[in-house]
Amino acid sequence: MAQTNINIRMDEELKKEAESLFADLGLNMTTAVNIFVRQSVRQGGIPFEITTQTDAFYNPYNLKRIKQSIQQMEQGKMIAKTMNDLVQMADE
Repeated sequence: MAQTNINIRMDEELKKEAESLFADLGLNMTTAVNIFVRQSVRQGGIPFEITTQTDAFYNPYNLKRIKQSIQQMEQGKMIAKTMNDLVQMADE
């Protein structure tokens, strides 16, 4: 099977992040792009949903609360509850 080269323009920082991710997965950029193209051909389209919608959970308010919770946990300021505690609280 003959092979050919392609050139892709990409933001330099994005390329570095992608190379790091793919290296963690044991892949290089060429292999990762080939996997993407093969899956696209097999599925007859992009192998994942493309949308302008973002996960509603990660809205600014929730992200702020998550960061605050992480800070409290790191400072040892957390309250632990068992599942039974939570059930009892819900019943009250």
